[in-house]
Amino acid sequence: MIIAALGSLALGLLCGFFIFPPEVIAVMDTVMSYALAVLIFSVGIEVGTNKTVFRKIREYNVRILVIPFGVAAASIAGAVLVGLLFGMPVNESAAIGSGFGFYSISAVIMRELGGAQLGTIAFLTHMLHEVLAFLVIPLAARRFGRYTAVAVGGATAMDTTLPAIARATDEETALMAVISGVVLTGLAPVLMPLLYRILEGV
Repeated sequence: MIIAALGSLALGLLCGFFIFPPEVIAVMDTVMSYALAVLIFSVGIEVGTNKTVFRKIREYNVRILVIPFGVAAASIAGAVLVGLLFGMPVNESAAIGSGFGFYSISAVIMRELGGAQLGTIAFLTHMLHEVLAFLVIPLAARRFGRYTAVAVGGATAMDTTLPAIARATDEETALMAVISGVVLTGLAPVLMPLLYRILEGV
């Protein structure tokens, strides 16, 4: 999936540079808006059909939400701090940080909110997150405990990085990873526009 995403980006860059005129941007804006709606709809389906997650949330009560909400808070805070170092507005860095490694939807939403440059930053940020997660998860599990491995996965803990988490930890932690990933996946498309608008001008 990572290779396909990077390949698509490279192909788009080449087409934009050599083939399409600047006027095509207006058409692409419309396409991106519809694509965003489809992506959010698919996220809803993915979360809604995962009935095991809802059963486990009822079983563990609110305790199980400590991990995803902790990941969310740390991710946003870390993104804001790094953004301040590079002179990025707080609303932009917070919104990007709330993508939680969900690069496909992050890129589309951030492009809608702040333009192509911000969308590209979001895409590359979360793409790098996913790539690094595969390297960091085993180390995090050994050095800092199994739940740290779940945190590293972010939203991808429910699918892409789940095998790595399962190998580095155990079945119970893998289930926690799925739940954490589902919650973060659901939060991402809500928090990105919310933080971008609430923190604008801060």
